[in-house]
Amino acid sequence: MQYLVCLKGILIREGLRYLNQRERFISSLVRPLLWLFIFAAGFRQVLGVSIIPPYQTYVLYEVYITPGLCGMILLFSGMQSSLSMVYDREMGNMRTLLVSPFPRWFLLVAKLLAGVAVSITQVYAFLFIAWFWGVKAPPIGYLLTLPALFLAGMMLGALGMLLSSVVKQLENFAGIMNFVIFPMYFASSALYPLWRVQEASPLLYKICQLNPFTYAVELIRFAFYGQVEWTSLVVVCGFTLAFMTGAIIAYDPSRGLTIRKQEGGNT
Repeated sequence: MQYLVCLKGILIREGLRYLNQRERFISSLVRPLLWLFIFAAGFRQVLGVSIIPPYQTYVLYEVYITPGLCGMILLFSGMQSSLSMVYDREMGNMRTLLVSPFPRWFLLVAKLLAGVAVSITQVYAFLFIAWFWGVKAPPIGYLLTLPALFLAGMMLGALGMLLSSVVKQLENFAGIMNFVIFPMYFASSALYPLWRVQEASPLLYKICQLNPFTYAVELIRFAFYGQVEWTSLVVVCGFTLAFMTGAIIAYDPSRGLTIRKQEGGNT
């Protein structure tokens, strides 16, 4: 019961923070909607999508990029959630949380679950708007894609958490995000099929294959049509475990206190 109360408290805290930051909700939808409404209209004639799994026929470009845009929301939301951790650490809230009687791994996982829950609500808000734009998946696909969104969100959130553990100042984290978010997003199958990337640049194709975000997007794409892309599932689960393990090791509760004591002694 104590663990459930702690988890509930962290979930409520993240939910209240999210509700009080309406600009965060709007900005999370502006980016994917711009791609869907503007860029997709321009690229539709240039980037035709052939019949590739999981599609059974030719699809419009906006239909193809929708899973990638869902991944975009998860990616940005995971990084923003980690940004709040850097802020909490500077203000002292994170240190107070980590020295509580609960295990460090449980606190970090609870924080990650809260962030993923927020990001999934953003994804379904985007899908709701896209449905009125004519971008529709099979009705059952909106339910079947939930586990894929959860796993992808866990992986991307764990990555952000790992990055936040090595950043000491809030200003530095914003710069690191630009070197992580944009390469991960553009060097993936979110915007164009990998067979087209292979034709244009074999080197970029190999980079896309090494990018974990590629497998997160493909996991979501197949889930929309009631299919499981097993390679993507294994890769996403593996990277989630690796990123989360690294974050748990990096978030040493006594680390910040030790540094402060050393700085105080030197002064």
